[in-house]
Amino acid sequence: MNKKILYGMLALLVSIVMVTGCSRKDQNENNNIKKEDTPQIGISFDSFVIERWIRDRDAFVMTAQDLGAEVNVQVANGDVDTQISQIKYFIKKKMDVIVIVATDSAALTDIVKEAKDAGIKVISYDRLIKNANADLYISFDNEQVGSEMANSLITSIPEGGDIYIISGPASDNNVDMINKGFLDLINKSNLNVVYKNSCDNWSAELAAKYVAEALKEFPNVKGIMCGNDDLASEVFLTLSENRLAGKVFIVGQDADLSACQRIVEGTQTMTVFKQVEDLAKAAAYLAVALGKGEDITDKTQNFTYYVDNTINDGAYDIPYYKLDTIPVTASNIDKVIIDSGFHTREDVYLNMK
Repeated sequence: MNKKILYGMLALLVSIVMVTGCSRKDQNENNNIKKEDTPQIGISFDSFVIERWIRDRDAFVMTAQDLGAEVNVQVANGDVDTQISQIKYFIKKKMDVIVIVATDSAALTDIVKEAKDAGIKVISYDRLIKNANADLYISFDNEQVGSEMANSLITSIPEGGDIYIISGPASDNNVDMINKGFLDLINKSNLNVVYKNSCDNWSAELAAKYVAEALKEFPNVKGIMCGNDDLASEVFLTLSENRLAGKVFIVGQDADLSACQRIVEGTQTMTVFKQVEDLAKAAAYLAVALGKGEDITDKTQNFTYYVDNTINDGAYDIPYYKLDTIPVTASNIDKVIIDSGFHTREDVYLNMK
């Protein structure tokens, strides 16, 4: 072969290798830049026992991913030590933001401070973590939830009478806020709280036990406030066993499908509807903004969401994003629940055929 041709071919081959190498190097650099610019978000849920948390998870993850973030989802199955371990894992992985649905509002204070010391932003999602100085608390107006429950019972029982409170666990700060909103109105009415108990870990089985216990001592109950619709389901079953279903007014929250079915059947008076997809989407936007180092309280920025409230977590005033709720009864369930697509008409009226 002619030497000039051979040298030419070798030179061309070297050029191809160099160009390929540079391309791969540039691609690797681009990949690294993309990863560094991608907000890394860890989210730890208390559990998925309650129906609504699946909706929260799916809406949050989808929205955050659409905004370019990567999301790592963990679930603690109601165990606070497991949740602490998950948060430690997120700290080790150097997440930009950690979102927490607290198993215990008081037990996570130290681990949240540890995350913040590591330069990680922390969001208390729907349940306020006490004394931790989180970067954001996002939830519904929980005192409003309690007020709406109280209004429903006061309207339904104008003659007054005995009522029970079957609430969620004392470890959930929202329970205190709901109870406050509820009792602020009940204490001004002619309704009398004769029995009150709280269900650890939101255990519906405990709700059934407590109602059975209360009925023995206070059988003339007129209404029952249930911490959520899952508790209300067991309360309803216990009332049914005592031939009281439909005779005692039941209120709850979350608009679970079973509760909506009971409302149209006439065995549950109302539920408080919380558009959890809206909450999750707002949380995802704000988490991504925090992950990018943006000031979510700056009204001059053109944010889809910005925070203009604060709440005291027991030691600090922290940013608070608050959503309103809607009381749902038989009179507006079609408009609020079915027309919004939260549940289908077929499912809600399944037992009415």
